[in-house]
This record gives sequence, structure tokens and C-alpha cells, in this order.
Amino acid sequence: MKFFVDTAEIDAIAELNDLGMVDGVTTNPSLIKKSGRDIIEVTKEICDLVDGPVSAEVTATDAETMIAEGRKLLEIADNITVKVPLTWDGLKACKTLTDDGHKVNVTLCFSANQALLAAKAGATFISPFIGRLDDVNLDGMDLIEDIRTVYDNYGFETEILAASIRTVNHILDSARIGADVITAPPAVIKSMVNHPLTDKGLDAFLADIKAAGIKIL
Repeated sequence: MKFFVDTAEIDAIAELNDLGMVDGVTTNPSLIKKSGRDIIEVTKEICDLVDGPVSAEVTATDAETMIAEGRKLLEIADNITVKVPLTWDGLKACKTLTDDGHKVNVTLCFSANQALLAAKAGATFISPFIGRLDDVNLDGMDLIEDIRTVYDNYGFETEILAASIRTVNHILDSARIGADVITAPPAVIKSMVNHPLTDKGLDAFLADIKAAGIKIL
């Protein structure tokens, strides 16, 4: 499974990237806006930092302007993936850009039918939103499973990018089902290391070491 980091914080990306935990980055204009910096400048810095795909999102809602914005974003770096919404116009933009050989991430997916359309339009990634489905009392993992089944049935090459991930259980369940990629905030990825029995075992180990007076250096 590939790990994408869902942030525009350069330091957070760099920390995880140094550990080999970053296969790509997803971001959007609102995330970058919070940093108070220029969108193009921050996106370029992220692209220079990581080797994998960096999803940069268009702000337009009509196909023609989405395509124009997408081409502008593609000028930033070779590893840009254009992110478009799962609307009819978004699918038109996806088809045009992928036909030109560019990577496209179709986002805001909430049904397997939508995911099927995105795959037919040539999407590189489909981004189903797990957490937002959970918010309305639906099981977001059911969507990941449905998309995996549909894509496997017909051999679609579109990668399932599980998004709106809020817990480590979302990551584990996505891995069990077979999502190709997860994108999550740095804090959620880092929290995967936590377990109370690890902490308890380490405390006991350190107590034994201290009692025995053992020193390595």
C-alpha cells in the first residue's frame, strides 16, 4: 500500500519523507491558504521534496476552465497530478487531461457508480471519502470494498486512493480490503506507531536496565 500525506505543511512532509513514509502528497487550495503562502510556490516546494505524485486541485467548476487550470498546474513540476471533482464536467476534464498523458485524481467520490464513471474516463486515482460517509451514518469502508470489487471485476487500472481518513482503523481496514493508496494527515500516520502494550513493555525494559545499572555508552 502507498502512503500519501494529506497536508501542505512542508516540515511535516519532510519528516515522514525522510523515513520513507511518503509515496505522494494530496493537498488543496484551502490547505495551502492556511499557510499564508502562495499556492504555486508551496506546491512547487512540495514537488521538489517528494518523488511521487502531488495532487494539486483545480478551483473551477466548468470543464473548459478545469482543463485550463489543470494545464497551468502541470507546468509546476513533472510529478503533478491534477485533482478534479467527481462531476460531469470533472469527468470531461479528466478524459481530456488523461488522453494527453497526464495523471488525474478524481476526488469527492461517494458511490461505486461514481467510481465506475471515473475509471471509464481514465482517472489515475479515484478518491472515495471514508470519513465524510461515516459522518452521515454510512460505513465508508463499504464504499472502498464495493469499488475494489468493481475494479477487480473488469480490470480497471484506476488506483483506489482512500481519502478523508481520520483514524488508524481507517488505514488498517483500507489495507485489508486492498485499497491501493491511503492519504491521511501526518498526525494520523504517525499515530499508527502507538500501542499501550509497546509503551508498557518499554517502561518495564527501561526499569530493568536502570535497576541493573546497564549502560551502552
